[in-house]
Amino acid sequence: MIGIALVDDEALIRTGLAALINAEPDMEVTGQAADGADVPDLVRRTRPDVVLMDVRMPHLDGIQATRTLHTTLTDPPRIIVLTTFDNDDYVWGALRAGAVGFLLKRTPPEDILAALRIAHRGQTLLFPTALRHLAATRPAQSTPAARAVATLTERESQTLTLMAQGLSNAEIANRLYLGTQTVKTHVSHVLAKLGARDRTQAVIAAYDSGLIRPGTGGEKDHHRT
Repeated sequence: MIGIALVDDEALIRTGLAALINAEPDMEVTGQAADGADVPDLVRRTRPDVVLMDVRMPHLDGIQATRTLHTTLTDPPRIIVLTTFDNDDYVWGALRAGAVGFLLKRTPPEDILAALRIAHRGQTLLFPTALRHLAATRPAQSTPAARAVATLTERESQTLTLMAQGLSNAEIANRLYLGTQTVKTHVSHVLAKLGARDRTQAVIAAYDSGLIRPGTGGEKDHHRT
């Protein structure tokens, strides 16, 4: 059973999501909160596998709540942030803080359920086109991970660029004429050098560093491990 915690300041949205999730045979809502300030206690009490969290809340937003979980817990739950607008500046901050992906509140119910299962499996919700649009509104930033991009080898940089396009390891292997196991090794090295928890974190660092520039095109939307 997949445990889901819901965090949103709108009770109507929480109620609708709870009804949707609890109707599924393999998942249940373990708890709810109306503000990011209540998230640490909620997670400690209910131990959810995934937190579905509004990115904008009146007291403590989803960015800080995500950051708090990742800095205070050794094994934080997977966090998916919810937003109303696909150009929401808050989303970029939440992804940088450790969220595995984001969903628009108008996302169809079946896609929300699919995203929760993907996150629970340890996969990343990587939407390259949406990330490119978000990155286009933000300047490059010199974070530790972004600075570490300069330490990547040429092949690792190529791998990271293709990761940002949403390609799977097998697709990257085909593009670079490498074996899949070799690509897995390159991906592992990229994550380790950047101190990234997952592919989303690595791609965010690539944009922050300027390695990948918004508007170059070629991305396609995939869910990848």
